[in-house]
Amino acid sequence: MLTAGCSSDDGGEPAGATSASSRGTSPGSSPSGQKQDDPPPAKGSVKVVRTVAEDLKSPWGLAPLPDGGLLVSSRDEGTITRVDEKTGKKTELGEVPGVAPAGEGGLMGLALSPTYASDHMIYAYFTTASDNRIARMLYEEQKPAGEQLGAPDTVFKGIPKGVIHNGGRIAFGPDKMLYAGTGETGDRGLAQDKKSLGGKILRMTPDGEPAPGNPFGDSVVYSYGHRNVQGLAWDDKQRLWASEFGQDTWDELNVIGPGDNDGWPDAEGRSDSTEFKNPVAQWHTDEASPSGIAYAEGSIWMAGLRGARLWRIPLDGTKASADPQSFLKGEYGRLRTVVSAGGNKLWLVTSETDGRGSPEKGDDRILELEVT
Repeated sequence: MLTAGCSSDDGGEPAGATSASSRGTSPGSSPSGQKQDDPPPAKGSVKVVRTVAEDLKSPWGLAPLPDGGLLVSSRDEGTITRVDEKTGKKTELGEVPGVAPAGEGGLMGLALSPTYASDHMIYAYFTTASDNRIARMLYEEQKPAGEQLGAPDTVFKGIPKGVIHNGGRIAFGPDKMLYAGTGETGDRGLAQDKKSLGGKILRMTPDGEPAPGNPFGDSVVYSYGHRNVQGLAWDDKQRLWASEFGQDTWDELNVIGPGDNDGWPDAEGRSDSTEFKNPVAQWHTDEASPSGIAYAEGSIWMAGLRGARLWRIPLDGTKASADPQSFLKGEYGRLRTVVSAGGNKLWLVTSETDGRGSPEKGDDRILELEVT
């Protein structure tokens, strides 16, 4: 049963609806000439350079390939498609077996193996009939379209599933460990239960084992007290950032450290409790409902679903150096995923065909942006 005001995308799934890794800029000066350690200007800019691809169905995860091409997952169809970023041509790799789309669940985050150049493995986070899990699959480009995905090798399973709050974002960090954002499935108590995998950021080896140095011993739990983590990215100092849905009042952007408690359900947004880590920035739920995030040009860029806009949060260390600034409000509808394309460019994925938007001709899209 869904509650009104649930910023996990607009509050409720319509009747009958079904249901990456981020790359930071390289060290040194940015294309705009800004020195690496200087805070970015208080005001930035966004230019939509072009539409890369159209007519995508419920796109969710996006993973740029090292030699060109973009892999995009379809949450509701359970397929992975390669998009030629130069021509927009789409080639379906195949369908991921075992995906059970429903509500906010389905085939979600994608990430490339840290040794992709040699092993050609794609990692995917998806909902099954019994749980949310992460599997890896061999990508065999030489095979016919539709037959290019190898059998899934389950890396990690048992993440709670629900109609809402399934998390879904995965990314390999600078430490070559796999991070996953999970949701508390609407069961608030899971977020503060360190023995539960719901409402957490998980950190594991590429084989799904607890990563060395995790804060709670032999556990994959890295941070807790989350409602529904939707975005993961690292800045140029290798600090982890995460976005997540609030309920009725505040959506959040957080900087994440090992063992952090972000407060949900006891705190939504900033609080006076020293027990909880306060967000770096927060928004009213109708302005954001944040999904994917990326780091570029000294700022975190955050896609908004219900807010239907792209947010820029300029950083000075682990603080915002100026007020967040929004772009593209209402121009492309709901925005699901944003990924660094290197330098001052981003890939942006819209989300109008997920059952909560108002699709128009051409939806959904991948856009190329230039940002400052």
